[in-house]
Amino acid sequence: MKICQKEHRHWLSFQSLPIDQGGHGRHRCAGCAYERGYQAGLNRDEDLSLDLDSLDESQASIVRHKSPHAAFAQGYQDGIHASYRD
Repeated sequence: MKICQKEHRHWLSFQSLPIDQGGHGRHRCAGCAYERGYQAGLNRDEDLSLDLDSLDESQASIVRHKSPHAAFAQGYQDGIHASYRD
């Protein structure tokens, strides 16, 4: 599995995401999950799916041990809101 090196690992907005140290989402990059959710929101996708195995791994900076599920959901909501501004 690839290790995420993207700048979103350091976004302070991820500090409020819940901790997830167990289960299938462990060590998956919450930043990558957020970006997938955001894109789905911009597209106003109605069939949502988060493939955790397709996300990069990350234990770095702010996304360390953060929930990829919560990050995806937050990204989707932010993307939906952004879709109305465009």
